[in-house]
Amino acid sequence: MLHFPEGFRWGAATAAHQIEGNNVNNDWWPREHAAGTTIVEPSGDAMDSYHRYREDMELLKSFGLDTYRFSIEWSRIEPEEGFVSRAEIDHYRRMVDTALELGIEPMVTLMHFTVPRWFANDGMWRNPKAADRFARFTELALPILGDDVKWVCTINEPNIAAMIAGGEDPANLVAYGLPDPDLQVADTLLECHHRSREVLSGVDGVKSGWTVATQAFQAEPGCEDVAREYGYQRDDWYLEAAKGDDWVGVQAYTRTIIGPDGPRQVPEGVETTLTGWEFYPKALEEGVRSAWELTGGVPVFVTENGMATADDARRIDYTEGALAGLHAAIADGVQVEGYLHWSLLDNYEWASGFRPTFGLIAVDRETFVRTPKPSAYWLGEVAKANGLTVR
Repeated sequence: MLHFPEGFRWGAATAAHQIEGNNVNNDWWPREHAAGTTIVEPSGDAMDSYHRYREDMELLKSFGLDTYRFSIEWSRIEPEEGFVSRAEIDHYRRMVDTALELGIEPMVTLMHFTVPRWFANDGMWRNPKAADRFARFTELALPILGDDVKWVCTINEPNIAAMIAGGEDPANLVAYGLPDPDLQVADTLLECHHRSREVLSGVDGVKSGWTVATQAFQAEPGCEDVAREYGYQRDDWYLEAAKGDDWVGVQAYTRTIIGPDGPRQVPEGVETTLTGWEFYPKALEEGVRSAWELTGGVPVFVTENGMATADDARRIDYTEGALAGLHAAIADGVQVEGYLHWSLLDNYEWASGFRPTFGLIAVDRETFVRTPKPSAYWLGEVAKANGLTVR
């Protein structure tokens, strides 16, 4: 058995727009319903987790997991600029209270891709007021956090957000490689992150950071310079920017092979997931090692890792391989705080709709009945043992 450090956190992650349902005031809702959209289907009711969050947390706890990462929806809290919904603040605080009541450590993400329509319509991250507005939103979130939320993520995957907010078609984000980020937007997101952390620094006990979608860029022989140039603005820059943070999140799924002209298509005959990504569990170890090195030793939290598949046995295989690699990094001295699986539920996977199933729990989209998969119980046993038995 591969034992993990004492106090290691085990859990799962979700995002508000992907599971709550009917987030009509954010920028994704009109994008989903626009004429000619490349998004395959709208989110609609999603998994109705806005009303069923307690059931979801109870299931997480029943498996033996102890940490739940969820995001709060800015467009619910501030549906129009300057108008604050006290009812929605109370709603998200009840989510925190429910987690604590059940003995679950909550990790709260402030921005998981979606923003209010008014913010998007006013230039989004290009507006000079963006950082002020995000800092104010962080202040609005303080009653949700109270004095008992320890882990806070300011911005989810700013490297992907820079591509989306920069005008990139979100459908391209499920293709091989990654599109060009908007570097001005990237700079603004970093400023927003810093301003948010300044606000959070006034709360005792809060540890804040942001999460990065690491891509495990691998150069073909002779293409090392191409890989460094391609990867820096899509991955490494964001990890370097986390120097001095309380922690940095790693979100790893697959690798990207770089040839002389950039990213290669996944070769024929290689096993792929429902998102078209190569089955590559070692991506997690590589992402964690990269984060540790580029941040100069900032503690790492695995905030997302998983596989989109209809074959749950392969999900277990993937996760076992990922955790074995994670353990190897820890054994070499990388400080890792915990592992959160993506995702707790099958959910709405943005431009790809509901087809890519990442969840430990299946959800009937007509009745919303939750059905745990074998992978949920398997991961729970790993968590309870705080160790992985490698088959």
